[in-house]
Amino acid sequence: MKKYSFIIPVFNRPNEVDELLQSLSNQTLLDFEVIIVEDGSEITCKDVVEKYAKVLDLKYLHKENEGPGQARNYGAERCQGQFLIILDSDCVLPPGYLQAVEDELSQNPCDAFGGPDRAHESFSPVQKAINYSMTSFFTTGGIRGGRKQMDKKFYPRSFNMGVQSQLYQRLGGFSPMRFGEDIDFSIRIYKSGARCRLFPEAWVWHKRRTDFRKFYKQVHNSGIARINLYKKYPESLKLVHLLPAVFTVGLSLLLLVMLLGLLMALSGICTSFGVSLMALALMPLLLFSLLICVDSSRQNSSLKVGFLSIYASIIQLTGYGTGFIRAWWLRCICGRNEELQAFKGNFYK
Repeated sequence: MKKYSFIIPVFNRPNEVDELLQSLSNQTLLDFEVIIVEDGSEITCKDVVEKYAKVLDLKYLHKENEGPGQARNYGAERCQGQFLIILDSDCVLPPGYLQAVEDELSQNPCDAFGGPDRAHESFSPVQKAINYSMTSFFTTGGIRGGRKQMDKKFYPRSFNMGVQSQLYQRLGGFSPMRFGEDIDFSIRIYKSGARCRLFPEAWVWHKRRTDFRKFYKQVHNSGIARINLYKKYPESLKLVHLLPAVFTVGLSLLLLVMLLGLLMALSGICTSFGVSLMALALMPLLLFSLLICVDSSRQNSSLKVGFLSIYASIIQLTGYGTGFIRAWWLRCICGRNEELQAFKGNFYK
């Protein structure tokens, strides 16, 4: 029996699986098995898996497409590890990843854990900008694995999550939720009384979405999922979850003030007041953009990534914010009971 089982749901991404399996074969600690769950893929990774069959202890499973949560459950039912480590297929592990997990568990045992993610130097500028917007304290409050975070509890995400096998089975694994299923699982872990910790050194390189359109869909669904989670667990909604909605409303008001100032300036009636109004509205946006650009440029050693991070951060905040506001209006104000989704069937897209 292995101590660790890596469970990886896959949908039409053989190239990503190749990179991930290569990184797993380079681990300094080798007490693990790998379960690849092909979730109804039309482009399978069978050939890729066969390439690593002699290097890794591999299981290659097939099932109908139901989304990553149910694919993880399918793999969990067929693994042997004491700890299950859930990864997304677009992750790559540094050689010392599993050793970092082992060290943390040896020094301070727990029932569940998660680690942060980083951008690899080979990532495109857009990927690095998206990674910044999803990990920066200035955009997410550090809740996705940073050492600084506004929420005292750390909720592991499914791109890098570890759970004791017995606990996983006792809780029934991931729920049928289409989006936010990993946070739902993390909430249930805490509610069960289990101990859950952040492992800062057990980080992964996470490629995330490859363009801003896909990124918007992802974060918009995340905003909707937060209200779906609130309806299930009212105590789970924290101040940090409201900030994107506040940003979105504030940005909308600033843009309206700028438009009003522009109309006044063009009318020739209150030209100076209109210009002053535009400048007043523009100032917060410029300060925010400067903060993001400087911080991201410093972290990524690239001014180009810094500028792209401004756009990525605005998409991240407004995408999540609009999803949050939309779901809040429909579920909390209009009283719709069913869970909402904006982009259905986009589990991996």
